[in-house]
Amino acid sequence: MKLEARIFLWIALFCFVIAAVYAWLTNHASHGAGIEVAGTAALVMSGGLLGIGGSFFWFVSRRIDARPEDRNDAEIAEGAGELGFFSPGSYWPFGIALAAAVTGIGMAFFLIWLAALGVVLILITTGGLLFEYYVGHRAPLR
Repeated sequence: MKLEARIFLWIALFCFVIAAVYAWLTNHASHGAGIEVAGTAALVMSGGLLGIGGSFFWFVSRRIDARPEDRNDAEIAEGAGELGFFSPGSYWPFGIALAAAVTGIGMAFFLIWLAALGVVLILITTGGLLFEYYVGHRAPLR
């Protein structure tokens, strides 16, 4: 995780530096009339989002053991094996997509009731996806 944290944080720093350069250049090119706000804001927000991801990876990397990817002396065989559990087939992502579409339509046509219904549907389908293997016939035996 340390490698991912470094990548994200270095790119975030790059975005912040480029945002400052971009703001200065647009102000200079317009002869002091002002900076170009959209591009500057996009670069600053991109840097902020990358900073959030990078700080999360840095925070997690301090609390877990070093993975083979994080060590210089690691062998390729150390990374072999099971990586985790991935659902072989689930219909919940399709439901989440439909709920997001309902929300998007509600927002596009300014139908507050439809957007609110879509948000409720997103919460229900996301809960279904998260708890898919904890209820019903797929639940672990106790």
